[in-house]
Amino acid sequence: MAGNTFGKLFKLTTFGESHGMAIGGVLDGCPPGITLDLDAIQLDLDRRKPGQSAIVTQRKEPDTVKFYSGLFEGRTTGTPIGFAIHNTNQKSQDYTHIKDSYRPSHADYVYDQKYGFRDYRGGGRSSARETASRVVAGAIAKQFLADVKINAFVSQVGDLKLEKDYQELDFSLIESNPVRCPDPNTAAEMEGYIKKIRKEGDTIGGVVTCVVQNVPVGLGEPVFDKLHAELGKAMLSINAVKGFEYGSGFEGVKMKGSAHNDQFNVDGSTKTNYSGGIQGGISNGMDIYFNVAFKPVATVIQAYETIDKDGNTVMTQGKGRHDPCVVPRAVPIVEAMAALVLADFTLLDRTLKT
Repeated sequence: MAGNTFGKLFKLTTFGESHGMAIGGVLDGCPPGITLDLDAIQLDLDRRKPGQSAIVTQRKEPDTVKFYSGLFEGRTTGTPIGFAIHNTNQKSQDYTHIKDSYRPSHADYVYDQKYGFRDYRGGGRSSARETASRVVAGAIAKQFLADVKINAFVSQVGDLKLEKDYQELDFSLIESNPVRCPDPNTAAEMEGYIKKIRKEGDTIGGVVTCVVQNVPVGLGEPVFDKLHAELGKAMLSINAVKGFEYGSGFEGVKMKGSAHNDQFNVDGSTKTNYSGGIQGGISNGMDIYFNVAFKPVATVIQAYETIDKDGNTVMTQGKGRHDPCVVPRAVPIVEAMAALVLADFTLLDRTLKT
């Protein structure tokens, strides 16, 4: 299986399955001498872990990361950073009913067709549990990018949308509620809606917005390695993501060019920021902001019709512990992937200037 490595210079390779012994990764290319706050890394993991509130999956995992290489006396050595998160609360028996059948909108069918064999326990390698390893690496990337501020939050659940510009929001409120929406009133509505959907045995999608501030001018390359293209790839690699837009996004098509153009101030900043902090594929020093759309979780706790490996139509029902809405736990994952992209481009920019 290819495609387990992300990045060119600041490079992460992940390993492990949802119901295996452990998940983890090897982060290569992190410069030496960075003092790491291990508590901050664990805090990001805690933001992603299951069982943290009544509106997420109730699988109980401590998600404690253990580092095995690349650190000495609290600082990075410049060698590969190896780490693992041991699985402790697998309930593989919850998945025996799909051993020979395929769940709609999951990777089950395509895995069997591509590899001729699959780990049906929780989806194996295709499970979103793999993203915990990304969060560890992304937390390290955040500390490497000390001056860059990355804040993601839930801006939509189903039809409930946060109708405020991000500049009106207090990011310190993101962690004040289980939905991770920085507007308390909207967050309360979203939380109630997710609970209602859960009682119905169904799921709902949503949007995570990410704002990146204090990015220097010059990150990104102008042709195939555009900064927004790599951010898009990073976000679309996250489980359940169906869409990515940055800056004015799809709303920009409603505007005339004369209104959409970001006019310059004398210092090189711009009066507006419809470009989303990126022009010509290169950061321009303004805030980078983008939206990531997540589909409803495919596993619904309802009876449904599907097919088995022999092509027979069968009836089955979703079982196990699943999120009714993934976006609250996706917030630190979006931040992590943004940090990995920016760390990679920062190292590339350094090599070009030496």
